[in-house]
Amino acid sequence: MTAVHVVLPGDIDDPAEPSGGNAYDRQVCRGLGGLGWTVREHPVPGGWPHPGAGERAAVAALLAGLPDDATVLLDGLVASTVPDVLAPHAARLRLVVLVHLPIEGEAEARALAAATAVVATSEWTRRRLLDRYRLDPDRVRVAPPGVDPAPVASGTPGGGRLLCVAAVTPVKGHDVLAAALAEVADLDWTCDWVGPLDRDRAFVGRLRGRLTATGLADRVRLTGPRVGPDLATTYAAADLLVLPSRRETYGMVVTEALARGVPVLAGDTGGLPATLGRAPDGDRPGLLVPTDDPGATAAALRRWLTDPGLRERLRRAARHRRPTLTRWSDTVHRLASALKEATPA
Repeated sequence: MTAVHVVLPGDIDDPAEPSGGNAYDRQVCRGLGGLGWTVREHPVPGGWPHPGAGERAAVAALLAGLPDDATVLLDGLVASTVPDVLAPHAARLRLVVLVHLPIEGEAEARALAAATAVVATSEWTRRRLLDRYRLDPDRVRVAPPGVDPAPVASGTPGGGRLLCVAAVTPVKGHDVLAAALAEVADLDWTCDWVGPLDRDRAFVGRLRGRLTATGLADRVRLTGPRVGPDLATTYAAADLLVLPSRRETYGMVVTEALARGVPVLAGDTGGLPATLGRAPDGDRPGLLVPTDDPGATAAALRRWLTDPGLRERLRRAARHRRPTLTRWSDTVHRLASALKEATPA
């Protein structure tokens, strides 16, 4: 039986801190076990990707205690910030770094250089890494996130139940969304913002003030994070997922929406266009808008809310996109293949 040691951020199972990276890590650990791997998890507490001396020492002690030739899968939030800890073990351990979000800097370059293999969670991320660093393309594989099948959301006739699932931070573009919603305040809609509110408290405070000033405080609900059945119920009640991110390597919430036949309005950035994809007939199951552009976002929202034909076309494309989505079993098999190549015979 093949064993893999998985080094993870310590908050992987914290319901108060949900993230796409944590969800991915949990799915693949569970899936690898189902394929017969012996999975030994090593959560490392700390403020990743900004570790202190204690966190660095913890990773160093962990790696030092592993036997020669052990296969070690390291979440990129950990690995890409501690290259000096990885380097002494590069020759004796099979280090595989899983990159969800490129940190992009000299530390990450050295960390990836020390790895036996690198697994990116999107084609966009792989291209970004190869463009930025001197990596052997054969060592950089892709295992995109999967999604579980889900019932089709019923939707409402007017399409006014808007949903944004993301930590409320500048990079996710909630300020852009707030400005866009103010421009369509004359139309009938509500918008739930589902995600952690503690990543940038000053930013959240300014947003609350803006929503109050524009008369939207009762229509935009900042719910905090939701997970499990509560989050599934939230998706099922939505008409349109709105994700105005300034940067996104993949966007797992997009496929969560599409798995329910819910169209998506997203920023045209990073991996989002590929994640949104197209239905088999070529139709997009949503709308892409320029990033950091409240006017364009507002115009797309107005089209969605006022054009029944557009809503029906996008809903139909989203329903047809559902069966083409990557499943978690596909993700796990791709990752297992990368690990096997890195594991000594």
